Amino acid sequence: MDATSTKNIHAVEAGGDPQGRGATPPEQRRGNALSEHSTRTTLSEPPFKTPEGYTLSATLFNQDLAPTKMKGRKWSSYSIFTLWANDVHSLGNYAFAIGLFALGLGGWQILLALGVGAILLFGLLNFSGFMGFKTGVPFPVMSRISFGIKGAHIASLLRGGVAIVWFGIQTFLASVVLRVMLTALFPSLAGMDTNNILGLSTLGWLSFIALWIVQVIIVSFGMDMIRKYEAFAGPVILVTMAAIAIWMFAEAGGSIAWQTDNGLQGAEMWRTIFAGGALWVAIYGTFVLNFCDFTRSAKSAKSIVRGNFWGIPINMLLFGAIVVVISGAQFKIDGTIIESPADIVQTIPNTFLLVIACLALLILTIAVNLMANFVAPVYALTNLFPRHLNFRKAAIVSAVLGLVILPWNLYNNPVVIVYFLGGLGALLGPLFGVIMADYWLIRRGKVNVPHLYTTAEGADYHYKRGVNSRAVLALVPASVVALAIAFIPALHELSAFSWFFAAGLAAVTYYFVADRKREFHDVSGEPIAVDSVH
Repeated sequence: MDATSTKNIHAVEAGGDPQGRGATPPEQRRGNALSEHSTRTTLSEPPFKTPEGYTLSATLFNQDLAPTKMKGRKWSSYSIFTLWANDVHSLGNYAFAIGLFALGLGGWQILLALGVGAILLFGLLNFSGFMGFKTGVPFPVMSRISFGIKGAHIASLLRGGVAIVWFGIQTFLASVVLRVMLTALFPSLAGMDTNNILGLSTLGWLSFIALWIVQVIIVSFGMDMIRKYEAFAGPVILVTMAAIAIWMFAEAGGSIAWQTDNGLQGAEMWRTIFAGGALWVAIYGTFVLNFCDFTRSAKSAKSIVRGNFWGIPINMLLFGAIVVVISGAQFKIDGTIIESPADIVQTIPNTFLLVIACLALLILTIAVNLMANFVAPVYALTNLFPRHLNFRKAAIVSAVLGLVILPWNLYNNPVVIVYFLGGLGALLGPLFGVIMADYWLIRRGKVNVPHLYTTAEGADYHYKRGVNSRAVLALVPASVVALAIAFIPALHELSAFSWFFAAGLAAVTYYFVADRKREFHDVSGEPIAVDSVH
């Protein structure tokens, strides 16, 4: 920034005209700030005050946390669709859906379960996505609306903490696929896969580090590079999974088994169908929280709806069809039930085709990891240390944390998976309930975006010492219920629906304890927005 720009910005902060003509009426200050800001392309510090004269704080504001300008946003409906083209077809989701086949659901029943979940998700993701589109802010900043400028760390760190662990675990699972591919290409490498160094073989370490570096490089170029990678990976994944299904169908002689020998009937069948749909929503409970990280750069609200429509109900039906075909084909062939498409890939007799399939699975896992497990902790860390971390630096810190926790050891420890990740995951439903109830039911979508970046006591989101105690109060009983359902054996029958119980209880509680005497202001963030580089 040159000396003239700095002088002009300080003049605006002081309530004066940037041309030095004296004091400016309050109603004109915001326009002057916007005019001055429009000439800037980068921000290194808060540029000016809010219209009321509150100073923006460097502890809450940097270029990555700032709202994005409406003009120049790049995420189209295709961009949103490719998020789901990748994430829906993750290996973890295939393992879940194939598990429904193993439980005794038949083909149409699996499709119905996924369809119920898809309809619910379509609605939830639209509501969450619209928040990001309107405000242009990432999830940690969005959390300040309901929890306060300091209380927001509760939400962002919970979401980011879960994501960091899963980033490491997903990278490890991808490294297993890479090891299969490398040993198929170079059988002599099998000797490097027999020792043990902190839980991994030499080949395992090399595979993990290689994939770790690839992801760090992609993320270091920012959200726009993630958008481009997702756009590239989406069609690759769809074609590959469809090809695997067609190959399996041919291997089974052109027909499949529509269900196992222990197919469910009656009330148990319907309970499993709806439980499957509810669990399908719970799987995406993390993503519905921080969907605004992506939609803050959406071109329009319609692009969000269109992208979600093709990516959720339509794409999930395609996903369900692939699950039914590969599960039914394998069961017809030898009476066994696979755990994931990776099991099929390892049986491909042709080395060339096996390598191609492994590469596709690697592309898929990286795509899923970037969107679901990398972006959230990056913004959480940036929100925690905005003076010191930008998107790239936070990405490196997040990746290092995902490495040093030795995630393969966590993955192989049922106690960690069930109690640590299960416990943290159970708390995400209550967070969603509070945030949605506050934004849509209490505020009716009114947000004073500039006030999200100031520590002034009179600002809208300062509450008491930066924390909205009413939101925390609503969070506590819902969290207790969520944890009880997750861990008490007697409540096991309700576990599939725990996300809905927890989110609903948090929303209802907050609706009744929220302060309705407050005056809600709807103020655009355009005066302090930055050009969208996402």
